[in-house]
Amino acid sequence: MNILVTGGAGFIGRWVVARLLEDGHFVWVLDDLSNGREENLKTLKDNLNFKQFIHGDIKDSKLITELFANKFDICYHLAASINVQDSIDDPHTTFLNDVVGTFNILEKCREQKTKLVFMSTCMVYDRAHNEGGIRETAQIKPASPYAGSKIAAENIVLSYYHAYDLPVTVLRPFNTYGPYQKTGGEGGVVAIFLKNTLEGLPLSIYGDGSQTRDLLYVEDCARFVVEAGYSEKADGEILNAGIGKDISINKLAELIVKDRKLIKHVPHIHPQSEIPKLVCDFSKAKKLLGWEPKYSLAEGLAQTEKWIKTTDLL
Repeated sequence: MNILVTGGAGFIGRWVVARLLEDGHFVWVLDDLSNGREENLKTLKDNLNFKQFIHGDIKDSKLITELFANKFDICYHLAASINVQDSIDDPHTTFLNDVVGTFNILEKCREQKTKLVFMSTCMVYDRAHNEGGIRETAQIKPASPYAGSKIAAENIVLSYYHAYDLPVTVLRPFNTYGPYQKTGGEGGVVAIFLKNTLEGLPLSIYGDGSQTRDLLYVEDCARFVVEAGYSEKADGEILNAGIGKDISINKLAELIVKDRKLIKHVPHIHPQSEIPKLVCDFSKAKKLLGWEPKYSLAEGLAQTEKWIKTTDLL
């Protein structure tokens, strides 16, 4: 198939592209490099099915029109503003990228009947209230402009399924980590903790560290994303992915660092947008896609640490 991956030079996007190439598809990548890095694609560009990398913006309607002349079968739409604090400081940019940009992509998909797989986030949810985890029908809570923009984009995407019979799928992966994730900034807690530990630096935890996360290894996440695009059963659906177990940030730090004196607690930068407990119920993805995670947290941490030790992409 001819496939477009927006945000394909990003952390998860890079793994999605790798999986699609492995499966024999022709792949185009669009990325403005605000979050992604072209270097992430270096080992993939030699594949004969890697058609083109386009440094461009999903808000550029002219560029999108020209790009869609390639007649895509599927568009995996991962391009977005992803930083919670940035969305609080500058909601305008997040709205334009995550809502208006998504609309631009959707319109071209509608014109060509291109299936759209939309990457949303577990940050749209309220906290988990039971040990069984968060299902797709659980209460949502737009606690940041980032979450609010993702919810708005989800609704627009699903409206095209109902109004135009366009095949679309909305994905809500839980906190993803692994090789190619940046080791600085927000969102890469595992990568940051591992890199700091290897360098003997302190691990800074926002707030009291009791907040929990369901940590999904990136290769499992990419397989989930790709297979949602292949499956007609996923059309019109919202799907979660996680490992079904959560860990507190305190416990995660203790798992990674041997010297507890290196663990520091610092004031939270956005306590109003913190989700105290996140744990995933992925039973729907298992039922519809036959998907379930293959990597345990211990295995994923080992793979990520190995990558950090050997890469020059940090």
